[in-house]
Amino acid sequence: MKKAGYSDSGQLNVAVVGLGWWGKQIVAELKNNPKLRVAKTVDTVPAAGEWARSQGLEFTNDYNAALADPNIGGVVLCTPHTLHVQQIVAAAKAKKNVFCEKPLTMNRREALTAIGACKENGVALAVGHEHRFKPALQDVLRMVKSGELGTIQMMEGALTFMLRPLPADNWRVQKAESPGGPSMVALGIHALDMCVAVAGAAESVLASASSLISPLPETLGILIKFKSGANAVISSILGPPFIIRFTVFGNKGWVEIHDKAHPQAPEGWVMKKATHDGPAKTIEYPAVSIVRANLEAFADAAAGRAPYPVSHEEMVANISAFEAIGKSAESGSVVKVEG
Repeated sequence: MKKAGYSDSGQLNVAVVGLGWWGKQIVAELKNNPKLRVAKTVDTVPAAGEWARSQGLEFTNDYNAALADPNIGGVVLCTPHTLHVQQIVAAAKAKKNVFCEKPLTMNRREALTAIGACKENGVALAVGHEHRFKPALQDVLRMVKSGELGTIQMMEGALTFMLRPLPADNWRVQKAESPGGPSMVALGIHALDMCVAVAGAAESVLASASSLISPLPETLGILIKFKSGANAVISSILGPPFIIRFTVFGNKGWVEIHDKAHPQAPEGWVMKKATHDGPAKTIEYPAVSIVRANLEAFADAAAGRAPYPVSHEEMVANISAFEAIGKSAESGSVVKVEG
C-alpha cells in the first residue's frame, strides 16, 4: 500500500513554495528525481501560477491548503527569510517534512523554535547549505576529523558573484530580509556554514559592511573567533566575477578548495593541499549537482534511511553567528554570539 505523502514509485511528494529564480531552479533539479517528486507548487504571485501550469505542475496560492493535502509529504521553502520560522512551524504541525532555503531563520530564538517544532512532530528538517555536499569539502571534513591537518588554527572563505539589479520592491533587497547586507544572505552564510562544519560554534564576530556600488551593503568582511580557539576571515562581495574559495589551516597542513562554477551549473572543484612532508598537491573533482545531493539527503532523512548530515546543533550555531554578524555589521563593534 502506498505510504501517505509518497508517490506510487516511492518518491517523497513535495510542495515547492516560492517560485522565484531559485524556486524554479529547485523544480528543475527535481525533474525525474528518483527520491523526490514535485507534486504541488505554491506562490502568491499569479504569474507564478501561469509558469507552473506551463510546466504541467499543480499550483495553489494557499500555503495552508498545500499543508492540508494528505498527498504532500514535505515542503521545500524558497520564500522570504522572515517567513521561514512561521512556515516551518506550520509545516511541522501538519506533519510535513521541511527543506528550507538558507538562512534557516533570522535569529537564534527562531531557529530553536523551528527545530523544536520539527522535533516535537517527528519530521525531518533540512536547510539549503548545498556546499556541505561538495565532494571536495567532504574530504576536507574527513581530514579535519582524522587529525591529518592537526590543530585547526584558521579558516578563510572568499565568495563573490555579480550584482544582479533587482526592483526596489523585491523582497531580496529589503533590509529586514538581509541582515549584514544582501551579500551575507546570498554568499557569506555558505562560508559561515563551512566554518561551523570545521570548527563548531562561534564565540564572537566583528563585521564591516560597505555600500560601494549599490544602495545596500554589498561588500562584507567578517572576522570570527570560534569557541575552539580557531579564527576565520570571510569576504562576501556582490559585484566581482564569480569565485568561491575556502581554505583550512592546521599546524600539520593546509587545504584549499575552489569551485569552478556556480552550483546552478557546476563544473567541478579543485583542491590543493600541503603538509610538512612535501610540496602542495592538486586534486580535481568532477561536477555533480550539490543542490540535488542536498535535496536527496533530505528525502533520505524524511524516509528514515539516513540522518540528515547537517545536525540541529550546527543549524543553531550557524544562525546564532549569522544573527551576531548582522548586529556587528550594523554597529561596527565586536558582538558576542549568543549561546
